[in-house]
Amino acid sequence: MKFLTLIARLFVAATFIFSGFVKLVDPLGSSYKFAEYFGADVLNIEFLIPYALPFSILLIVAEILLGVMLLIGFKPKFTTWSLFLMTLLFLFLTWYSAYYDKVTDCGCFGDAIKLTPWETFNKNVVLIILIAFLIFAVKYIKPLFSNNILKWITLGSLMVFLYITYHVLVHLPIIDFRPYAVDKSIQQGMKEFGVDGLPKVHDFYLENTDGEDLADEILNTEKVMLVVAYDIDLSDMEGFKNIQKVTDLALKNGYSVYGLSSSYIDDLMVINENNSLNFDWLFVDGTVLKTIIRANPGVVTLNKGTVTGKWNWIDAEDFKP
Repeated sequence: MKFLTLIARLFVAATFIFSGFVKLVDPLGSSYKFAEYFGADVLNIEFLIPYALPFSILLIVAEILLGVMLLIGFKPKFTTWSLFLMTLLFLFLTWYSAYYDKVTDCGCFGDAIKLTPWETFNKNVVLIILIAFLIFAVKYIKPLFSNNILKWITLGSLMVFLYITYHVLVHLPIIDFRPYAVDKSIQQGMKEFGVDGLPKVHDFYLENTDGEDLADEILNTEKVMLVVAYDIDLSDMEGFKNIQKVTDLALKNGYSVYGLSSSYIDDLMVINENNSLNFDWLFVDGTVLKTIIRANPGVVTLNKGTVTGKWNWIDAEDFKP
């Protein structure tokens, strides 16, 4: 029994730590996924959409922290029951999305590992069985250190996780698992397929005001800078001061500069006028833009379709032509 408890404990702890970490480095991605769950087409609780980010941060931090607590054996009864209830929630969500074909990717491993809805549901079934076993065998979960040390490890872990969350929200994800990561080729992403059967890069249309798709032209240009603002109403307006400086620098150094947004062109023209921006805007699907970069606004540079740099507006001055 002790050996089985140890194996189950290590497996469950490792799963929650890994799952929590790959989401911790990109909490905005999880918030977009929760907003999708809250939407009218899924759970129809749209009043929760504005709280998707804090909700995702709370769950992510709880997930990885509980994994650490199980690993070191701190408060095993509280930890195992908390993990059980959390997994029960995930089990319902993944069953709902799989059965009703509502959400093709639950995001349980962020963008690091993509699973089909039924694969995710089956994974949660295995987890809840193992956690139920750990609840039954909780007396065999022995702490690795003294209680005082366990408290400090837990508190220290919490502080580290909260700092990482703050850092990636202010800047960009520490690790980028998406097909638009630095050194990734967008054209190559169009040829690779995900678990949903779609290309990893799809719906990549860059339409000008005349309705022309400039994607091929831009993906075959050597020096390109893209300013991404998926929804101008949600953009940090202070950010466009930095955007103006970096885009002017890029233009002086031979870059072709474009803005990408899903907002109305009239609103974008106001932004250009108010901030002396010297580039044209192209219309792009908002979901694609949120996938390209977790910033609003943010800056992306390309060389013949290969991503060479990405910056949140707060770091845009780090761009070196």
